[in-house]
Amino acid sequence: MKTDIHPDYQAVVFRDLGSGETFLTRSTVPVDGGKTIELDGVEYPVIDVEISSASHPFYTGKQRIMDSAGRVEKFNQRFKGFGGSTK
Repeated sequence: MKTDIHPDYQAVVFRDLGSGETFLTRSTVPVDGGKTIELDGVEYPVIDVEISSASHPFYTGKQRIMDSAGRVEKFNQRFKGFGGSTK
């Protein structure tokens, strides 16, 4: 491999801000800001993420099902007299 062209591959902790879950993995994501966390006596850089598999509705099974029929009925109720007839 050529030298000095590859990104730094290091151990990083991804912290889910929604659930507080942490994941230790390796990544080439540049770590700026100097935030660190200690796991098992070793200090790792931290990258905060908003959504991960620990908090995403698809993976947790907490999806909301949209009631589109109810929305249409609510819309029709709200605007049933709007426009009127042109007689």
